[in-house]
Amino acid sequence: RNDAPIKIGKWTPTNYGGKYFGKVTLATALAKSLNSVAAQLTMEVGPDAVVEAAHRMGVESDLTANTSIALGTSEVTPLELTSAYVPFANGGYRPDVHFIRRVTTAGGKVLYDNNGGAPRVIKPEIVGMMNSMMMGTVEIGTARKAAFAWPAAGKTGTSQNSRDAWFIGYTANLTTGVWFGNDDGGPMKKVTGGALPAQAWHEFMVAAHEGVPVRPLPGTWRSTPADTIVQDELPPNTAQPAPVPSASVGQSAPSAQKASPPRAVRPAETVDAGGFGMPGGGGTTASIKRPVPPADVGGPVKKRQTSILDILTGG
Repeated sequence: RNDAPIKIGKWTPTNYGGKYFGKVTLATALAKSLNSVAAQLTMEVGPDAVVEAAHRMGVESDLTANTSIALGTSEVTPLELTSAYVPFANGGYRPDVHFIRRVTTAGGKVLYDNNGGAPRVIKPEIVGMMNSMMMGTVEIGTARKAAFAWPAAGKTGTSQNSRDAWFIGYTANLTTGVWFGNDDGGPMKKVTGGALPAQAWHEFMVAAHEGVPVRPLPGTWRSTPADTIVQDELPPNTAQPAPVPSASVGQSAPSAQKASPPRAVRPAETVDAGGFGMPGGGGTTASIKRPVPPADVGGPVKKRQTSILDILTGG
């Protein structure tokens, strides 16, 4: 995809620091949180497809089907956003979110046990692709401060003026979401998803995995050839808009190689174009106003009803 300045109606999504990398793979775009590529992909597949995928993964809040949804302009609760990453960790199955797992008597008799099955919502080869890509976020991307001794993957997020800072990450053992923000929605002082949230996630996950045998994430998929960034054909910070990608979507994904061993933890093989380095670990990963940018990029915002459960879970 061509990472370059774009304009969608009156809305101009920008990358952190105004840096653009030209032609990049999707793996690199995800690891570097390139907003331009995310917005172009949403235009390519259509906002409705993004909403459908989010709901299939477990997001239950109303989502507005507009292009800016690529950068998180529809609000969801921390609980449902975290649960939406679980299918990547368990091989493609959506969890049934519940607070009570088991009820027993004082003598140990089980009165209630929530061990119901979960539907598969992602194909195994897609799980492998996404895990391979999101491991790059931890290994070389915006969430490097989250890395620890387990194979881990995830995604950072930061809203404009640091009103929200997120890191949702997972291992094959546990999926954890971390959100930083003020109760009144006011801006924080330079808090980004790759900084405090990633660090807090790291400290919690190290303790949670103590004594647990290391397991690889599901999937054996690897890109062929290895993920690389080709030389940028556009000068950085150019004002020239990039064309919308015309590649077809919905093509069959390459099958996972059955004989391949589990993917080993390794940095993605990338080469930065134009001499740009990776945005810092505390880099901002969004450049949008909340809740929707002041532009005609989609339908009206749907006001979500707030329940007592939303309040208790941070919604």
